[in-house]
Amino acid sequence: MEVRAMEADASKKIFYQRQAENIIRKLSARHMEGYYCPDIDSAKKKVVELISRGMDGQDRTGRTVAYGGSMTVDNTDLKQMISDSGQELIVREKYGPDPEAQKELKSRQINADSFLMSTNAITVDGELINIDGRGNRVSYLIYGPEQVIVIAGMNKVVPNVEDGIRRVRNEASPANTIRLNCDTPCVKTGQCMNCLDHTICCQFVVTRASLTAGRIKVVLVGEELGY
Repeated sequence: MEVRAMEADASKKIFYQRQAENIIRKLSARHMEGYYCPDIDSAKKKVVELISRGMDGQDRTGRTVAYGGSMTVDNTDLKQMISDSGQELIVREKYGPDPEAQKELKSRQINADSFLMSTNAITVDGELINIDGRGNRVSYLIYGPEQVIVIAGMNKVVPNVEDGIRRVRNEASPANTIRLNCDTPCVKTGQCMNCLDHTICCQFVVTRASLTAGRIKVVLVGEELGY
C-alpha cells in the first residue's frame, strides 16, 4: 500500500508540472509571468527572488512589500523570510483601527513595490478568479503596487471561469467565513446560500490579462495550499 501511495504521489507531481507548464504558456499570452515550483519551500525562495528583482530587474534590498489576506501566505514563514532578506514588509496588523492609521496603511499598500497575495482560483487558460469582501485585496491586484506576486497551490486550478466562481463560493468562501467567525448561512450549511447580509462575497474579479506586461507574476506550487 505504501508503494502504491508513493507511486500515486509521484504521478500527481508529474501531472501538476505538466498542467502548470500549460498554464504558464497561457499566462504569458495574457502578459503575465508564470513560474512553477514543486513544493512550498522552493516557492518561497522564488517569491523572495522576485521581490528582490522587482520590475526594474535590479536585485536590491529595501523594497516595500504589502500583502493581502491569504491562508497560503499566513501558514508559512514567507513574511519572515521577506523581512530577513532585507526588504521592508508593511505589517498591516501593526496599524490601529482608527481612520488616520488606516489611511496611512492604504497609502503605503497602494504605493508598495510588491503586493503579495494568493488567488481563489486560476483557470487552465490562465485567468485569475478572486472574490472579496471589502475589496482591498483585489483592488491592489488591479491597480497600485508596482508588481503583484500571486502564490497558489495547484488545488486551485479549475477548467473555466464558471467552475472557478463555483469553487470559490462553495469551497473557499464557506471555509473563510468559518475562520473569520462570520454570521452567514454558509457557516451553518457549508455551501453558498447566495446571502447579502454580512457576506464576504461582494466583489467578483476575473483577471484575464495584465495591461502592464509582467506586472502580475504567478507562482504555481505543486502542493495543495489554502482554501
